[in-house]
Amino acid sequence: FRDCHRRARQMANALTSLGVKPSDRIGTLAWNGYRHLELYYGVSGMGAVLHTINPRLHEDQVAYIANHAEDQFIFFDLTFLPLIKAIAGRCETVKAFIAMTDHAHMPKDAGIDNLLCYEDVIEQCSSDYSWPVLDEDAASTLCYTSGTTGNPKGALYSHRSSMLHTYAAALPDALNCSARDVILPVVPMFHVNAWGLPYIACMVGAKLVFPGPALDGKSLYDLLEAEQVTLSAGVPTVWQGLLGHVEETGQPFSSMRRTIIGGAACTPAMLRKFQETYGVSVLHAWGMTELSPIGTVGTMKARHIGMSQEERDAVQSKQGRVVFGVDMKIVGADGIELPWDGKTSGDLLVRGPSVVRDYFRNEGDSPLRLDDEGQAWFPTGDVATIDADGFMQITDRSKDV
Repeated sequence: FRDCHRRARQMANALTSLGVKPSDRIGTLAWNGYRHLELYYGVSGMGAVLHTINPRLHEDQVAYIANHAEDQFIFFDLTFLPLIKAIAGRCETVKAFIAMTDHAHMPKDAGIDNLLCYEDVIEQCSSDYSWPVLDEDAASTLCYTSGTTGNPKGALYSHRSSMLHTYAAALPDALNCSARDVILPVVPMFHVNAWGLPYIACMVGAKLVFPGPALDGKSLYDLLEAEQVTLSAGVPTVWQGLLGHVEETGQPFSSMRRTIIGGAACTPAMLRKFQETYGVSVLHAWGMTELSPIGTVGTMKARHIGMSQEERDAVQSKQGRVVFGVDMKIVGADGIELPWDGKTSGDLLVRGPSVVRDYFRNEGDSPLRLDDEGQAWFPTGDVATIDADGFMQITDRSKDV
């Protein structure tokens, strides 16, 4: 973290020398790695806006997003050089593309006129930089949704919303992170800030381990063991590969004790395999780009501890309880709130300081829905039940989404 702080200050100086001004958007097309973390803090810390772009989108959408955000520079890992070549001529506001590598590994004859080297850019800059005092409501990061019809929509996060989200997500009944953890975010840093883990780990002082592009079962297992990771987070498809590897090799997990699963429902078979076979607790979670992104985490209450295994599995299969700061309710077609009985399903609405109010550049109508009391709620597009303990379970998607 000391090195990260020093290099983030160098990056802030570098961006200033390149003419970057407060609120300018700076794009990234990058895996989970230390240079990406330096940009998280160097870009947002100087008052500019870090815009993490999902490289898995079609090149037309990537070009659209870069233009819509009016990115001034785009940093990229060499893996994505073909994508940069495909979009470089179509990015109207980008002044230069910066390869996240050192001079020795710069691509030869890349065919991109305005190509810079990351290490060359920061090496010539001093680490003597005083962070500006920023308005807490100023924008810090920008992330576009990928699960919508039509063009992706931008969710713009403020320093305040990200800070509150970080506090809430780190709490014991949420992700329960501390300086005693070693955290490996498999969930990409280009996907809603890796669920906030780069901020959480820095806040609590946890060791942070980055997998880069190597997300196969063997590579992840070797990294988990080598760095003695205690907590990891990702989507079910990644964990299928990891579980397949440990089953095939007969190797146990020597340090990992918890895994956060989101993005899709965790199957009962995966839940049992992690917990009963390998002694790794599963935290089911749910969220959205528009929620910064964590909305609920499936941490059980005291009364669940004495339940049978089958009953506890049923609780854990739900998406969980809201994290601090998020309000949640389900409503019928008439907008009337429905009971929390674990059976009645309705449209899921949320609100809170880390929930989006408008999409970036205010294109189209506000996504928020007013209730009879004039309170604004964000319609998630999910249909869900909520039980008497506040545990939410997704059952469907709204027909109009």
